[in-house]
Amino acid sequence: MGRPGARVVASCIGVAFLLVTGCSSNSDEDQAITIAPASAAQSPAQNITPAGVVHPVGLPIESTTFDPETRTTVVLGGGGNQILLFPAGDFTAVPRVVPLDDTVAQVALAPGGVALLAMNTQVGRLDLRTGEVTFVPAGGDVRSVAPLPDGRLAMGLGNGEIHIVNTETNESQVIGGLTSVDGLAVVGDSLTALDRGQTSVTAIDVPGSALGVALRAGEGATQLTTDHYGRILVTDTTGDELLAYTTDTLMLRQRFPAGLAPYAVAYDDTADRAWVTLTETNEVVGFDLSSGVGVETARYPTVRQPNSVTVDTVNGDLLIGSATGDGLQQIPTRSS
Repeated sequence: MGRPGARVVASCIGVAFLLVTGCSSNSDEDQAITIAPASAAQSPAQNITPAGVVHPVGLPIESTTFDPETRTTVVLGGGGNQILLFPAGDFTAVPRVVPLDDTVAQVALAPGGVALLAMNTQVGRLDLRTGEVTFVPAGGDVRSVAPLPDGRLAMGLGNGEIHIVNTETNESQVIGGLTSVDGLAVVGDSLTALDRGQTSVTAIDVPGSALGVALRAGEGATQLTTDHYGRILVTDTTGDELLAYTTDTLMLRQRFPAGLAPYAVAYDDTADRAWVTLTETNEVVGFDLSSGVGVETARYPTVRQPNSVTVDTVNGDLLIGSATGDGLQQIPTRSS
């Protein structure tokens, strides 16, 4: 169950965790040093009954996302080219199936009951009420996407560029300099990018079309989410840690052991609890982050290969997807 990982040293490094972005040279040899991007551990067979209820869905699950506006659970499966829409937490109902011609790398939410689908050369806009998909052209392989407060879309590409697109006027801007943009986080007016190849998080200066401060993110960062305190939570899958950053000035505020191969992460704003899946042990763990050090508050056995997790923010249920096809797990948590 080897997990790729090595410590990154970027050109012109300043301090242990700071990647100085303004010190590149004109030499073609002066390149950012990268690692093989980390990924989830290959989970063992689950020999403990998973907590809660497991709903069969008939396919491996790539991601799970809950939209509170429509109370829809968005399940990405079928190798990334099929969406299942479950209404209002009813997983016994037949889901609406949305087939796609291309593979979806990531699902994000936008206002108005819309799911954004990061795809090659385009972003899909999925209306969760009707199941209709429209497309926004993109200039490359989109790995991540996020809506900005002003209505524009930020698209993170596999070549390390970020494209900021106004879908009404078709105006766009390009910000380059990363090796890949595998995750985007919007907190207030700030935009932050996760680069797995450099295992880093970088503040993006959108008005200035430039990269801002970049910080090392453990030994092999993979996933991120945000909370209502304005923090960005990042799983360091190779380093077995959970990292918490603030964004007023991008800064690492907390880092602590989370378990073996932490991967998917979600936050329950009502319960003030971070949830992290452990892909090496088929578990999900809840953490209270209020004290400055992560305090474990709950731990549950999961379906095999728990590569995705989301929180039903209406009732607090955890929804965990098995990437090996073992189903969608539903765990009530707020009564615990």
